[in-house]
Amino acid sequence: MAYTRGTSANIIVGAAALFTYEVGTLTDADLPAYTAGQSFKEDLSSDADFRNIGYTSNGLELQFQPDFGEVQVDQVLDVAKLYKQGMQVNLNTTFAEATLENLLFALASKDTNLTTGSGLQTLNLSAGELGECPVERGLVAVGPGTGDCAADEERIYVAYRALSIENVTVAAKRDEATQFEVSFRLLPNDTASYGKIVDRTF
Repeated sequence: MAYTRGTSANIIVGAAALFTYEVGTLTDADLPAYTAGQSFKEDLSSDADFRNIGYTSNGLELQFQPDFGEVQVDQVLDVAKLYKQGMQVNLNTTFAEATLENLLFALASKDTNLTTGSGLQTLNLSAGELGECPVERGLVAVGPGTGDCAADEERIYVAYRALSIENVTVAAKRDEATQFEVSFRLLPNDTASYGKIVDRTF
């Protein structure tokens, strides 16, 4: 095979549309079926269990942080072997639409803390209770698949169990938009899977 510098079509640029699974944790069976000739964003938008969080800022970032242990021996000054002893996966983004639904999700708060009625929408900033379980929800992001604008390709990111773990700041400032910076800790399901990434042509 002849040498080539690379393929510019494999360079991915662009933000993803982010959807939350409102029911809770996510499984493959909960995902809507792919529709031929249609972006998966449309499939998710027509499913009542998924909610588009709207505008985001600075895109989406997945961080994989493996933890390795070391085996040292007398005859080698460096380590003789590394072994994997832990793993952590985080998903970071910024919600640019400061809705109470997005704040509820960013705070990992229970759905019952958000009430609607008589023209009012109220988010109860509850401290929780002793022994209360953290709220886990599923996440799905749909972004560009390649740099080839002529091709109908997309990359789908699925997180089965996402839990907001970092500080969330709510502000009202004269010269700045109110945004929620969110860091989600992804947890593995019963098959030790955090989720999946799918490249799709539609």
